[in-house]
Amino acid sequence: MPETTAGLGRRRFLAGAVGVGAGVALAACTSNEPPAAAPAPNAGAAPAGDNAEPGQPVTIGFSAPAADHGWIAAIAANAQAQAQRYQDVTFEAVNPTNDITQQIAAVETLINRRVNALVILPNDGSQLTSVGTRAMQAGIPVVNLDRIFDSPLAYRTWIGGDNYGMGVSAGNYIGTRLRDQGVTNPVIAEIAGIDSLPLTQQRSQGFQDALSSYGFSIGPRQAADFTAQGGQRVTANLLQAAPRLDAMWNHDDDQGIGVLAAIQQANRSEFFMVGGAGSANAMRAIQADDTVLKATVTYSPTMAGSAVSLARLIAQGRGMTDLVEREVPASITLASATITRENVGQYLPLGFES
Repeated sequence: MPETTAGLGRRRFLAGAVGVGAGVALAACTSNEPPAAAPAPNAGAAPAGDNAEPGQPVTIGFSAPAADHGWIAAIAANAQAQAQRYQDVTFEAVNPTNDITQQIAAVETLINRRVNALVILPNDGSQLTSVGTRAMQAGIPVVNLDRIFDSPLAYRTWIGGDNYGMGVSAGNYIGTRLRDQGVTNPVIAEIAGIDSLPLTQQRSQGFQDALSSYGFSIGPRQAADFTAQGGQRVTANLLQAAPRLDAMWNHDDDQGIGVLAAIQQANRSEFFMVGGAGSANAMRAIQADDTVLKATVTYSPTMAGSAVSLARLIAQGRGMTDLVEREVPASITLASATITRENVGQYLPLGFES
């Protein structure tokens, strides 16, 4: 999961529309010639095109942590599946590892092979910043996936999820549901991930900020470790200390397996729960509507497939044809959707198995 998120800037451009428009109007009034056709309202419109059309053959290197977590396993699967869609892409994935030194060495191997682009999900963004910078200095564009490097000199484009937005989405769903039910002074629990990680802090802050807009606050809170075992342990402790709850947010659907197990073992059903990330098993539970889990907010590993697509376009010198600009953006933050029983069918095909 990411260590931070990247912000997106906007620029506004002002054209001399008034002067041009006045000149056209004057010519129309003083000439006996038929009026000329008006210029297109958006002269900077992007040309039509299909980014999936074959282009220059490119080799994309890929490195990610070991798949000891359902979300991470889905990252690798999504990257490979997307690469296979393109006949102009050769996909070179190095062995996944949770060892920082080994990941650096693996990326250096890809640099030495002179791949055309790199997609890197670092175990630790800070510790792999130097190898990302070396790749960029060698003329190999880097798409930094999820966990961000310390310096923008280490990557061409960053793409990842919105941790703060996850918390906001969860808080808005819980706040709206409790408000609509007429609940006042609700007891709202939070099962976080690893508190020392910025991503957990961002999720919790978004959750707190969203709830405060409804006049609600977070009640009992426990931090787990993004594992099913940790989720079960801390949830059991929280439930013992909290005889009544109205709602709960669990940050991660992988650890949510243990969270739900603890809830069922405690025979508690007076509250509803929101998950996080968008696993397929969480979506199936939402669809079946037979547990306290009523929604989950997305942090989808499909971002790895998008990272491969972006790396391909950058390596081929192409842009995103739906945009006016000719270059791939430098930063893309994915939105966090709220999945409920009403829309789960749309998202289930994108879910990952925990």
